[in-house]
Amino acid sequence: MIRPARTKVELAEKQQAVNCGGLAAIIELIRTLGLRKELNRAAKVLKLQLPYDEADHILNIAFNLLAGGTCLDHIEHRRNDEAYLDALGAERIPDPTTAGDFCRRLSHIQLLSVMQAINRVRQTVWKQQEESFFRCATIEADGTMVETGGEKKSGIGINYKGQWGYHPLVVSLAETQELLYLHNRSGNRASEGDSAFFYDLEIEQCKKAGFRKIVLRGDTAFSSTEHLDRWDSSGVSFILGYSAHQNLCQIADSLPKTAWKRLDRSKPSTPGKAVRAKRPNVRESIVETNGYKNQRLSGESYAEFEYRPTACEKTYRLIVVRKDIDVTSGQQLLFSEERYFFYITNETAEALPAREVIRGSNQRCDQENTISQLKACGGLTAPLDNLESNMAYMLFASLAWTLKAWSGLLIRVKGNEGQKRVRREARNRIIRMEFWTYLNSLILVPAQIIRSSRQRVFRLLTYRPTVDLLMTMHDHIRQPLRC
Repeated sequence: MIRPARTKVELAEKQQAVNCGGLAAIIELIRTLGLRKELNRAAKVLKLQLPYDEADHILNIAFNLLAGGTCLDHIEHRRNDEAYLDALGAERIPDPTTAGDFCRRLSHIQLLSVMQAINRVRQTVWKQQEESFFRCATIEADGTMVETGGEKKSGIGINYKGQWGYHPLVVSLAETQELLYLHNRSGNRASEGDSAFFYDLEIEQCKKAGFRKIVLRGDTAFSSTEHLDRWDSSGVSFILGYSAHQNLCQIADSLPKTAWKRLDRSKPSTPGKAVRAKRPNVRESIVETNGYKNQRLSGESYAEFEYRPTACEKTYRLIVVRKDIDVTSGQQLLFSEERYFFYITNETAEALPAREVIRGSNQRCDQENTISQLKACGGLTAPLDNLESNMAYMLFASLAWTLKAWSGLLIRVKGNEGQKRVRREARNRIIRMEFWTYLNSLILVPAQIIRSSRQRVFRLLTYRPTVDLLMTMHDHIRQPLRC
């Protein structure tokens, strides 16, 4: 029963507390990795660093989101919070107007330099990982629409859906959901624009890190046939969607029946595990009752054949999935049709069977979750007035998501078998957390700030089960880095 007593508000004396005590781990993470130094080297914008340097401006935007803010204006609340300033060890921080002005000062080349600086720090994080981490790096790219209602933002465009805004390219690592590169574009640009350039940059990064296998994934827009021979010669694998051109559909139609195999997507049941009953499909019943035109998937099959794209000199495997679709109206079958989906790869059939190629390509959809989390944390928004300044804000804000991933990756999987299992679970749990779950579980913990000459003490004022995970994360971040 919610029956609160009469309330009274008082102001405490000489006590400083914040609602984001978990920032202690993020602050220690930045100090351990030397991120400030790399950012200042890359973004040389200010003639005089008085009172702020470039890293102050960049981290100010990221810290605002990690402290629970959702937009640029919330920096105003942070800069007037004395306890928050004590937590950061700062006398003051840039206000929203100054933060926006800094974003407008950076050119596209300088922003690319900042991304490369973040990637140099990422190399340090990757060096701390166990040997199995370097088995494979899966690089994914996709475009996403950042809508805006502003009419005076230069660089915006309208896409085929009638949406106004920007269309940034997002390049990420599938294994850790890390954002690798972010490239802002006009809203009317094609999804694959400039993707090959950023693929090449990240291939270089992964080779430098020591990954034994590098795989490129993307939908049909990212097939980039003019680059396939070059990637294949450099030892890079790819699993890319391929447009269903008329000549390919004719080849698929001419394949013998023996070339097709049934595609079963159902997961094998776990022995001893109770099977949950399926809930009724409410939308399906409404469509049938009202006699709406409906499309039902009646079956799937797959086959493969060799194919050489026009822009290539080599022949590659082309896997085709045939979907049998029944078009109905109510309970009445109108007609049946077939649709083809193609995937091109340079993996051999012995190394990767056709069924695994299809599964690997479908797993690319997990990047949509990464993009949705970047939007949830405020990393993909356009609060400023032109294309490059909004790209700068997106890059600096998305650093909050990157720091979240690094805080999990720095949990070392070592010790006896029991300790390894617990730490690996903790590490994977943080990496796979949604951004707001991460904030509410590990960052937004009330803490008293105690200042001393050499350190800041974050005295947590409450306990919850995730505090143990926060302590573990902080202890591992403080450990010396592997050279």
